Amino acid sequence: MRSLVFHEFGEPAEVLHLEDSPEPTAKAGEVVVRMLATPVNPSDLMTVRGIYGKLPTLPATPGFEGVGIVESGNGAYAKFLQGKRVAVLNGTTGNWRDKTLISAKQAVPLAKDLSVEQAAMFFINPATAYIMMRQVLAIPAGEWLLQSAAASALGRMVIRLGQLFGFKTISVVRREEQADELRQLGTNAAIVFDPEKDAADKLHEMVKTLTNDQGVRFAIDPVGGATASAMVDCLASEARMLLFGTLCDQPIAFSPRSIMTAGASIEGFWLSRWMQQQKLFGKIRLMKQIAKLIQQGTLASEVAESYPLEQYAEAVLASEKPGRSGKVLLRISDAC
Repeated sequence: MRSLVFHEFGEPAEVLHLEDSPEPTAKAGEVVVRMLATPVNPSDLMTVRGIYGKLPTLPATPGFEGVGIVESGNGAYAKFLQGKRVAVLNGTTGNWRDKTLISAKQAVPLAKDLSVEQAAMFFINPATAYIMMRQVLAIPAGEWLLQSAAASALGRMVIRLGQLFGFKTISVVRREEQADELRQLGTNAAIVFDPEKDAADKLHEMVKTLTNDQGVRFAIDPVGGATASAMVDCLASEARMLLFGTLCDQPIAFSPRSIMTAGASIEGFWLSRWMQQQKLFGKIRLMKQIAKLIQQGTLASEVAESYPLEQYAEAVLASEKPGRSGKVLLRISDAC
């Protein structure tokens, strides 16, 4: 059995190695899943680099999500899952391998009409976008949402959620061609803002103009650093801003008065922590809602390229190519 393994933290294309590993065996409450496909997510690469919020004991295999077929299991629910295609939510053993071992509770049965590609990307981006918009912020129709890194897969989902539920999106990107693309997708406004070239006041003034000097009551940022810092000054009275990533790995800097006088709040959102706080029936209901929205296209993910497992280095490099549109997938097995 093949597994992608890293023995030290570093650049993924350099420290990952395809190795032979023993076949997993399920203990009580566990299932063995034969993997079909798995995406290359920023969180996976941050883990390999040693800069993610939660790091594994080395050696380790990356891959937080993916899709596979349950081959075997130990326990009543595990036996029920046997032979079923499932979304594999894996924070321990990693999905970049032929077969993986997870708790049966981390295997989510999927509808048969969901494609392998969409099933592989079922959880992280769709769930994060939906939960932030509908569960955490619960943005009312007609309100503005300001989002950075808006050309990402998740950013596009947020735009489509806005169209579906009636809230308006201001999408911040770094290049004009991205802004044009998002306007065609349906964002209400697109702003080109690069903190390495533009003064923070540029973002503030453009948001004020769009919102009749009111600012925004809702904002989300996966970047951090100067981008998130500039967004803080765009917040309206009693606004809420969610931080859900650290793509630039730099701290946020702003005057306390930016949120004191407005009574605004800045909160962190981490999907795995939020999910751990939910009850089983709530999770099941959430998964059904997400599956429906994926099938409708609202939470569907674009696929840019796919690579066989042995071409992992090419896949990693392609996933971080500037201007890339869509996710990069690792194809592990074509047999369903």
